[in-house]
Amino acid sequence: MAREGWAMINPKAEQITSEILSNKKVGSYNHMVFAVTDLAAHARPGNFVAIAVGGPASSMVLRRAFAIYRSSIRADGQGLLELVVAASGAGSTWLTSQKVGDTVDLIAPLGTSFGIPTEPVRSLLIGGGYGSAPLFALAETLKARGCRVDMVLGASTAAKIYAPLEGKRSVSSLTITTDDGSAGVQGRVSDVIPRIIKDNDVEIIYSCGPMAMLEAITKIADSFDVLHQCSVEESMACGIGVCMTCVLPVLQDDGTIRMTRTCIDGPVMDGSKVTWTTSREIPEGVWGK
Repeated sequence: MAREGWAMINPKAEQITSEILSNKKVGSYNHMVFAVTDLAAHARPGNFVAIAVGGPASSMVLRRAFAIYRSSIRADGQGLLELVVAASGAGSTWLTSQKVGDTVDLIAPLGTSFGIPTEPVRSLLIGGGYGSAPLFALAETLKARGCRVDMVLGASTAAKIYAPLEGKRSVSSLTITTDDGSAGVQGRVSDVIPRIIKDNDVEIIYSCGPMAMLEAITKIADSFDVLHQCSVEESMACGIGVCMTCVLPVLQDDGTIRMTRTCIDGPVMDGSKVTWTTSREIPEGVWGK
């Protein structure tokens, strides 16, 4: 698609050839740094990047979407984008195998970002596995606004908790949960959330991670009448609103439920408006069904 097509949807986004400046293994993940233009100045916590993978002769024709971990501009004017990548499929495995100095074709920044309050609020950030990556920059932004920031990081095992020390430095309190009990509290993030909401008078929850986790958080947030912004994990094959593979049933302002493109109207959404369904079927009540 020509740049003019997706630029109307993401006016600050650019398609560029980007050099890999760093690729380091951090626990179960790869921390990668990419040289970009001044587009880095437009990236916000919650935005994502779509990267062409596999090389020019690859059969992997679809881009892969990755949440932006951090963005910055160096003193010399060089823009930087940082990603945390889990080598879980063919595309992400190819990306993590690339060396410093190699280049990739990427489009960024894409998608919606987390909403930042205009006044200090008591916030709770919840991340699952490498899904916690965009929450660290968000924590810094919220703290700069005078917000209290508590964080919960959860994963199946200790090795899949990303950067727990960084998390501890970034927030007022950090709680870790693991399914196997190898770090922190044994159990899931949903086991500790009610106590934290009560103890800290939480006013808003931000989350990023597996869909089942986001659904569980939404139920808890609704029961406490707490706002919940979540970055949903749907497969975004194009990242620019064309392929329709990432649609979710979402309640609209007019009261209808419509299949909504995650890459354009998300990935950050109001959790209370998502019609959560594990069956992956279109639920009853969706407009046009």
